[in-house]
Amino acid sequence: MTLLQRLEASQFLRFAIVGGIGFFVNEAVLFVAIHFLKFDPYLGGVFAFLVTVTFTWGGNRLLTFREKAARGLMEMLDEWIKFILANAIGFVVNYAVYASLVTFAPKPLNSPYIALAFGTLAGLIFNFTLSKRFVFRAG
Repeated sequence: MTLLQRLEASQFLRFAIVGGIGFFVNEAVLFVAIHFLKFDPYLGGVFAFLVTVTFTWGGNRLLTFREKAARGLMEMLDEWIKFILANAIGFVVNYAVYASLVTFAPKPLNSPYIALAFGTLAGLIFNFTLSKRFVFRAG
């Protein structure tokens, strides 16, 4: 099986790729918000999250869950709101894993960088599961 065939066959892999690209979108939007729009880091973070979650929602509508994406305007708005909520919950899971490892885990698991990797993986799995079961439900 070629890499392209694996990508086509795996929703999770497509979801992870969209999320990976979303990470770079988030960083770029945060930079623009702070340096060009002159937002403080907190408002910039919220702004970057909203732009990024909208980007990843669109990417997942097109690439990951195309056959289950909502079709009508109101259905799409509902789907977008559910995606924001799912990702917000996923962030809480991500941060809980990260903070727990940094605070309570022995070395080397308490390294912020290792904890971040585990937190990101937990958030990714949680976001994928919620997106598949709760967000993208149209047929």
